Amino acid sequence: MHAITIPEPGGPEALVWAEVPDPEPGQGEVLVEVAASAVNRADILQRQGFYDPPPGASPYPGLECSGRILSVGPGVSGWREGDEVCALLSGGGYAEKVAVPAGQLLPVPRGLDPVTAAALPEVTCTVWSNVFMVARLRPAETLLVHGGASGIGTMAIQLAKAVGARVAVTAGGPQKLARCAELGADVLIDYREQDFVEELRKATDGAGADVILDIIGAKYLERNVRALAANGRLAVIGLQGGVKGELNLGMLLGKRGAVTATSLRGRPLQEKTAIVAAVREHVWPLVEAGTVKPVVDRVLPMPEAAEAHRTLESGAHVGKVLLVAPADR
Repeated sequence: MHAITIPEPGGPEALVWAEVPDPEPGQGEVLVEVAASAVNRADILQRQGFYDPPPGASPYPGLECSGRILSVGPGVSGWREGDEVCALLSGGGYAEKVAVPAGQLLPVPRGLDPVTAAALPEVTCTVWSNVFMVARLRPAETLLVHGGASGIGTMAIQLAKAVGARVAVTAGGPQKLARCAELGADVLIDYREQDFVEELRKATDGAGADVILDIIGAKYLERNVRALAANGRLAVIGLQGGVKGELNLGMLLGKRGAVTATSLRGRPLQEKTAIVAAVREHVWPLVEAGTVKPVVDRVLPMPEAAEAHRTLESGAHVGKVLLVAPADR
């Protein structure tokens, strides 16, 4: 088969479409013929040499995919050859085939084509696990989403609205904020021109956000704590703004607040399986009903992964950028 390899870390040009050995499904795994994968920030970090795959994972980038099952390994039940699936991966999505633990598989939602389904696993699992399983967002609460126009952000807006929450977002510029509004965002904050703490205070009569989903990290830590409501929960899932920040514990204590930080890729199989099962139970019905939809900005051929990375790094996209495997396999 062919896959996107990284012979040496570097810029987008470091991504090379090359012939590599076929994977073999192990105990509890299935082999998936990949229809499409999606580009995530973690893929960029891996390309740059800053985010190695977990031990035993595929060396190729790609944290999610869609496709059909080619074969089923020992110890797998509930799945069979030919099933159309999408999957949460620890790596290997930028390839023509990938071996996947059966617990990380999801059926392609009814009414959705297999390529578009590649936009779902990572964002749905990230948002559901952090916003709902960890931060416990409830109806009528306020969620602040940083990077509302990102893949994570566009999904967080829709899921929060689906459960009856109020959603505030930060994004860069009126066009991205307009897209967030189309998805249901109630409070629109241009982080380039506005102070999100002050704007959120105005929009909530001084209360603040019950839950904050943060992709920035250190740069926003102090302001995020200020923006929290009483009993508020800050969920940090990204470090685009650095890894070391100063935390005012007195302010956090005064608000009876909580700060959590998680990543998805390195979690044990049992935790990923539980998250995927929760997504199938709670999110898939919303997708199949059309209440929640994947937002796809661009679809490119997989050998053009370098261009897909440039698109993501430019910040000009809204939602997900997908890579489609070649048809002539």
